[in-house]
Amino acid sequence: METDLIIVSEYCRKSHIDPSFITLLETEGLINTRVIEGIHYLLSSQLCEVERYSRMYYDLSINIEGIDAIRHLLEKMENLQKELSLLRNRLRLYEGTLL
Repeated sequence: METDLIIVSEYCRKSHIDPSFITLLETEGLINTRVIEGIHYLLSSQLCEVERYSRMYYDLSINIEGIDAIRHLLEKMENLQKELSLLRNRLRLYEGTLL
């Protein structure tokens, strides 16, 4: 389990981001952190998301509300792509029975 956790302060130091940004992401519900014995940890499974949010925030100057809106739209797009793929597969099944 310990390998699945990343110390927030170390990550922020190495990534050159302010630790308050991680707190802001958590406050807005974009990520979850864990506190163990007073030390804040990131889940390694959320590292890609944190890096994506960091690029949006620092490189593109998108505020937290904008990041949340983008996240929501990307999730919606991904769900629609999955649904489209499922429908295409079902259509192929019916096309095969009609031939």
